[in-house]
Order: sequence, then structure tokens, then C-alpha cells
Amino acid sequence: MKGVVFNILEEMVIDQCGLEQWNNILDKLSLDGVYTSGQTYPDDELFALVAEISEQTGIEVGTLVGAFGEFLFDSLARRYPVFIEQQPDLCSFLESVDSVIHLEVKKLFENPSLPRFEYEKLENGALLMRYSSPRKLCILAEGLIRGAATKYETPISITHDVCCHKGDPHCDIIVEFHK
Repeated sequence: MKGVVFNILEEMVIDQCGLEQWNNILDKLSLDGVYTSGQTYPDDELFALVAEISEQTGIEVGTLVGAFGEFLFDSLARRYPVFIEQQPDLCSFLESVDSVIHLEVKKLFENPSLPRFEYEKLENGALLMRYSSPRKLCILAEGLIRGAATKYETPISITHDVCCHKGDPHCDIIVEFHK
């Protein structure tokens, strides 16, 4: 996982729980907490941080990961506003994730190990986003989608019945757009 993700997780914890709480988490895990945004760090280290944050705050891991996805989107949108500015609406933005945003991320970072998305517009106007990743961070993807919906001021609902955590080979994240 890229250091920028660790940096933003640190920002979220400090913002919502304080610097002392972040330092307690690092101490408990014997981590120094120095992450360079472009460097790659072990996924297990991020997962251990999330588990410890969950333990210390009492927030269930799935809820925490989803909330982090929303926070992550907001932070990335502030750091890289061009991706938001290029798309006129939420649906267009979501459809650009794999072909535009991930392509640009690959230019910025060496070996970013990104998830793969395939898209299908459904008859009711919803967007099916087929998520594939060995990391199985579909809940983070949901949080990122909710963060994008907030940024675009577009009410949505998400259905996620097909899921890699249920033994499916991928996740089908269906985003319905409400007026």
C-alpha cells in the first residue's frame, strides 16, 4: 500500500481522536509511523493499524474502513482536484476511475497495485461497478464512492450483494443515483 494512504489514515485518526491516540496505536504495534507518500509499505501493516484503531476506539472494522474511504476521498480530492474538475457529475466520475484516474496514479506512483473496475449501466439508471482486487478492500471502495457522492452533492444508495468476502470472485457494487 502506498504511503499516502498511511498518511491520510494518520490524518483521520489525529483529526478525530487526537495525536496521543495515534501515538498510542503506533506504540502498541511497535511502528515508527513515518510513511513517505510515494513509498510502498506492507498491506499487513495497514491492516494491523486498522485493527488496532478499531480495538482502541470500539468502532467495528467494516464501519471504520468505510468511514476511512470517505475521509480518503476527501483528502485525495483536495490533493488532486483535477480529477474532480474533469468530470461533470458523479456517474461520469465513477466511470473514469479505472480508465483515467488509475491510469494517472500509475504515472505518479511505481507499482501502485490498484483494484480493477468494470462498469455496466443498468436499466434503472444505476451503475454497476464490478470490483476486483486481491486486497478485498471493497468496503473501502464503498466509502470512496460515498465520499465522491458527497463531493458531487449527489444522493446515492449502494447495494453490494455479490462480494468477495462471501466467496464470490469479485464484488458487484451497484450505485443508484437519487434526485
